[in-house]
Amino acid sequence: MIPTARWRTIAREKIASEKFNAEVAATLATLAPFHLRRTVVRAIVAVEVMYDYLDGASEHASVTGAGDHLYDAFPAVLGNLTITTQHLYQGLTHDDGGYLDLLVTTSRAAFLRLPAAATVAPAALHAATRCAEAQTHTHLIAHHGTEPVRRWSTPAADELDLEWWEYAAGGAASVLAVHALIAAAADDRTTPATAAAIGHAYLLTCTLSTLLDSLVDRDRDRHENGHSYISYYANEDAAATRLATIARRAATATGRLPNGAHHLMTVAGVAGYYLSDPGARQPPARTTTARVKAELTPTLTPILAIFGTWRAAKRVRDAIGSGA
Repeated sequence: MIPTARWRTIAREKIASEKFNAEVAATLATLAPFHLRRTVVRAIVAVEVMYDYLDGASEHASVTGAGDHLYDAFPAVLGNLTITTQHLYQGLTHDDGGYLDLLVTTSRAAFLRLPAAATVAPAALHAATRCAEAQTHTHLIAHHGTEPVRRWSTPAADELDLEWWEYAAGGAASVLAVHALIAAAADDRTTPATAAAIGHAYLLTCTLSTLLDSLVDRDRDRHENGHSYISYYANEDAAATRLATIARRAATATGRLPNGAHHLMTVAGVAGYYLSDPGARQPPARTTTARVKAELTPTLTPILAIFGTWRAAKRVRDAIGSGA
């Protein structure tokens, strides 16, 4: 029912092409008590659909200072902001009939029904704000270069012993941290310290995710002149060393959380998705791939087998669909 063709097309295409993101994110609801899983799924899926939609909208929008308000939708889910369509769509030529507003209110209403929502909200808001700011800065790189994102990310990166682009990479994918914290809000035993630990562990997981995505997409990014996080490393050995270190830190941090085994499998799932990509087997990515695999073995081994089978089945299905 979105009235403007551009935004209607973006919304439909994102759901069609990236529904896997929402499906995977929803699996975190298995951390919640059974009677609350429907509510957790509703909150998580609305947030993920919003994230993917905003990514598409930002790519098609004429990004200006006013256009930065697009990403205010993330803090709006968990904070005290009063969001209106007029506020969210400053800088854009048309609105989407309230579609983004509806995603915000849907996810927010579901989140607030969870027993530990108030406890988790500060950590979740921090992750959501980080995601919004990182996404905004990343989309501005094409127009303003890397200096703004470098200035934004360096203080926090230094505190966490990350490079500035590693923190920016983790921030851009921190929607996953928001999902994990929404799931934690379903457990009334969650404490503020636990929520903060989840936020930190998933920042490392998000950093690994974005860097591996950049690794397997390096040739495409180079061909399309796109932004590439992996290109900031001096050479392949430096990239391999850092990604292996981040993988080890992510595995250690998630393993120490309540339900640590479940969270560790999420790390392995993130890594397995990208490491099973054909691009991960191409030079020069193979050096980095091998180092990350070594850090996450044996947890990663069954995940790679599952994703290998999934990718093979997907190729067959795509071939049948195309009539090949």
